[in-house]
Amino acid sequence: MQENYLAKWLNGDLSEDELKEFMKSEEYASYQRLKEVSSTLRAPEFEVETALQQLKQERIGEAPKVIALQPYKKFLRVAAAVAVLMVGSYFYLNLGKETFSAELAQQTEVTLPDNSEILLNADSKVTFNERTWDKTRKVSLKGEAFFKVAKGKTFTVSTSQGSVTVLGTQFNVENRKGFFEVTCYEGLVSVSYKDTERKLHAGTSFMVVDGRVVDASQPTTSTPSWMNNESSFERIPLKFVFEELERQYDITVKTENVDQSLLFTGTFSNTDMKMALKSISAPSRIKFKQEGDNVLFYAENTP
Repeated sequence: MQENYLAKWLNGDLSEDELKEFMKSEEYASYQRLKEVSSTLRAPEFEVETALQQLKQERIGEAPKVIALQPYKKFLRVAAAVAVLMVGSYFYLNLGKETFSAELAQQTEVTLPDNSEILLNADSKVTFNERTWDKTRKVSLKGEAFFKVAKGKTFTVSTSQGSVTVLGTQFNVENRKGFFEVTCYEGLVSVSYKDTERKLHAGTSFMVVDGRVVDASQPTTSTPSWMNNESSFERIPLKFVFEELERQYDITVKTENVDQSLLFTGTFSNTDMKMALKSISAPSRIKFKQEGDNVLFYAENTP
């Protein structure tokens, strides 16, 4: 679209050929709807005249008394209309936004407008626009979620570290600080991470740990373990295991003389904290102390 088409269209100055070209643009439909709504708005004329008189007295001083105001009025009308369109566009695009979240030690189920399903793991949030859903199936994710996508148009999951695109399938996305993993359980998904794009078939995963793409194990179940109230890890640094423990039980974990970069392989229960603590400490050869909502993991040789 030509840069000056919008202003000329608002002022009724487009030629017949220019109008036809403008009507073909993607923006035209939205601008037309907003123009119809904004046409009912009327700016108080006396305020414009007062402002112009004040500007004339302060800046023009002894300049000739005859000033052509019509060009300024025309500019102000166009500028005001553009401002209304911009504000209207913002509220139109954001009015239908929906946000769902799962708090610490919780899970939340979400049903999308097309009956696609999302199950949020603890301390996770998903946002989507219900108003534009029929045209764009896109959700933003912070945390971890399992998706069961109904067949249809392209479905995109956007995260701070990468995006996942599918048509209709089942997959899991975990987007935590320093950790990003996508696992496909059914169908085919496309993962974009920085300059990398990877196609994942059912039974494969893509993982990034601390900004580095690493080999990921193949899932052995039809759904992620956390949906069955367990948290499973295979060669994952202990610090991410401790963070997941905090999310699942809403506790604070501290360590003393523990190398949190050590790789952990194992599973802990999301419903039995004592068993979970033992499941982490035993294979890691560390001990723990629990006082209320605080847990300390420490090395066996710590005084």
